[in-house]
Amino acid sequence: QVQLVESGGGLVQPGGSLRLSCAASRFSFNTSPMTWHRQVPGKQREWVGSISAAGSTTNYADSMQGRFTISRDNAKNTVYLEMNNLKPDDTAVYYCNVILFGRTYWGQGTLVTVSS
Repeated sequence: QVQLVESGGGLVQPGGSLRLSCAASRFSFNTSPMTWHRQVPGKQREWVGSISAAGSTTNYADSMQGRFTISRDNAKNTVYLEMNNLKPDDTAVYYCNVILFGRTYWGQGTLVTVSS
């Protein structure tokens, strides 16, 4: 069974930074593109960005471009989401996911709260 475990969320003040991690197991991580999404309760899940299997290509939603950075360490089977200059609107549960053979797998998510 594919496992994705996010961590690193918490409370941060506006303008602050956080780094989220997603530890992956039980699939071929180093051949799989990975994606981050986020979801505010009561709203649709929103795509944050993606990273290629080798980590050479990243793409971001417009509102995160320049503030968020996705990276990965294939030796550690982990993908990261570095978030800078956080805003209250960034408050959400953040999820990593992978698509394998047409099926999407999600982690349990980690809550990020941006508030003074």
